[in-house]
Amino acid sequence: MGTKILTSSSHGFENECKEIHDSWGRLNHLVRSLAGRSKLERQQIRETYKAMYGEDMAILLQKMQFQNGSKVCAALYRWMMDTHERDAIVAREAFGQGDVNYKALVEIFVGRKSSHMVLIKQAYYARFRRHLDQEIINLEPPHPYQKILVALATSHKAHQEDVSQHIAKCDARRLYEAGEGSSQGAVEEAVVLEILSKRSIPQTKLTLSSFKHIYGHEYTKSLKNAKYMEFEDALKVVMKCMCNPPTYYAKVLYTSCKGTTADNGALARVMISRAEVDLYEIRSIFKRKYGIELKDAICERFPSGDYRDFLAAIASTTTIITSHNSVSL
Repeated sequence: MGTKILTSSSHGFENECKEIHDSWGRLNHLVRSLAGRSKLERQQIRETYKAMYGEDMAILLQKMQFQNGSKVCAALYRWMMDTHERDAIVAREAFGQGDVNYKALVEIFVGRKSSHMVLIKQAYYARFRRHLDQEIINLEPPHPYQKILVALATSHKAHQEDVSQHIAKCDARRLYEAGEGSSQGAVEEAVVLEILSKRSIPQTKLTLSSFKHIYGHEYTKSLKNAKYMEFEDALKVVMKCMCNPPTYYAKVLYTSCKGTTADNGALARVMISRAEVDLYEIRSIFKRKYGIELKDAICERFPSGDYRDFLAAIASTTTIITSHNSVSL
């Protein structure tokens, strides 16, 4: 599918909206009409549809999802939402009714700018009348991921925009001394959590880069060599998501396509959230690491149908993203 760059004044979507309205409920038509659209196009279609018919297309898709439990309706609903609203719903679902999906929460808190986190928290409260940060603090039983997420939530509230090489080098040495440079054989949690809570994500990423420059290897390698503890395991996942998102997400997509993960919603969640951030790079890494195109892996994983067509369409779309569209750091 070719690359498109559209502006609000260059194209009207009245015809597309009329076709969607006339064939409402035919999921294959909705997939063809919406799956290959950019964020700007989806916003314009949603606005045009509401202006023409007085109904919010996203809300209609949500009602369809509730009525028939369709995965493709759920995916299309999220695809048509504003990114902060979508993240709020993903966060709420991550708490679930049983085990907490900590990785879904990590992806939000690590991969979103602080300005975007403010909107997510506002949308979360508006929808669920709960404070997202407090939900994480109140989780029982306590979990290493919970400690890290609380620290990350704190870092989003008050951090400096500028990054400092000096602070990065000092923090890198502190991480070393609190990990492989200590005699304990395990990471000193308090030191790591203090750094994560006081530094912005860009500052922490610079710290990890300095760590590699000073000590000759990635910080995550020292976590592998540490005495196995749940905290180290969780911290390793967080650092991988923070430092090399495309590689992290390529692995998430691969395990989803292979059916070897308990996180059943990961495939659609990642495809939708990264579609206009770094999916092109994720696809390249996916092909290089696993020897198969992402689209082909999706088609092997799912039987023919609207859901597979939706994910395959996103996987094969090339979209040019301008800086103001990105919600990732």
